[in-house]
Amino acid sequence: MQKRVLITGAAGFLGSHLCDLFMREGAYVIGMDNLITGDLKNIEHLFKDKNFEFYHHDVSKFIHVTGSLDYILHFASPASPIDYLKIPIQTLKVGSLGTHNCLGLAKAKNARILVASTSEVYGDPLVHPQNEEYWGNVNPVGPRGVYDEAKRFQEAITMAYHTYHKVETRIVRIFNTYGPRMRLNDGRALPAFIGQALRGEDLTVFGTGSQTRSFCYVDDLVNGIYKLLLSDYALPLNIGNPDEISLKDFAEEIIQLTGTSQQIVYKPLPIDDPKQRQPDITKAKQLLGWEPKVSRSEGLKITYEYFKNLPKEELNKLPKQFN
Repeated sequence: MQKRVLITGAAGFLGSHLCDLFMREGAYVIGMDNLITGDLKNIEHLFKDKNFEFYHHDVSKFIHVTGSLDYILHFASPASPIDYLKIPIQTLKVGSLGTHNCLGLAKAKNARILVASTSEVYGDPLVHPQNEEYWGNVNPVGPRGVYDEAKRFQEAITMAYHTYHKVETRIVRIFNTYGPRMRLNDGRALPAFIGQALRGEDLTVFGTGSQTRSFCYVDDLVNGIYKLLLSDYALPLNIGNPDEISLKDFAEEIIQLTGTSQQIVYKPLPIDDPKQRQPDITKAKQLLGWEPKVSRSEGLKITYEYFKNLPKEELNKLPKQFN
């Protein structure tokens, strides 16, 4: 029987790729997004398919979906510093009220739900690499707290629904991910570096550039999410690429990739910016048989080609800051 799947945040970067994956798997997909940060261009290729429908809706308000649901994937949330610093209340509401509404819908429909958490629950980590048993080092009242604590609450209420209401839940902790459909101006390091290179600007690195990130290509990530959804594991699970690189070295990789002659310029480090970010994916390997397959060099070439072909008006939308 055809599976019916609700994906919130469907017009966003990850949500749109998940819509594609489930459509390929033959599911009936209901995409939901309030379009605050999502873009219908990411899913417009699906509109003519009889197995796809779109609801323009804010999940922070009551969710009504007709018919049965087998799976819910809750990916509605601002995910970049520019977004959640600009709309902090909405960020908190989608992580709390939105998650509560999705969990209530899962309970009512007897559906399995997977919620998208983040490596930001670890904050500026004191443990490296970060494993799922680490509880984090988060400043709840700092500028990043609206996102970090929304995700931590999201995990807590998800586990409460699992233990108290016996809802089938899954929690994925997503580490830095990249690929086509990222917003060039969303403020994160990879699109910001590529955007600056394409505009002929110097690349901005905050702090000394010694802070690290671990970048996972989007196809690998959605494959890991799919495997987690179909597994029987209810506790949080890291999905990401453990290939760690400093932001200074990463900026140099982008300069080499784009063939530009720009320099790196340094600016003060934002408050509470994580100094290290690397997933321990031991559990994902053991429980799901999953690990990333796309190398950073291969993924960056694909992503660069995507950005290079964007309209000029997209290229010139400048971010105010990035991490």
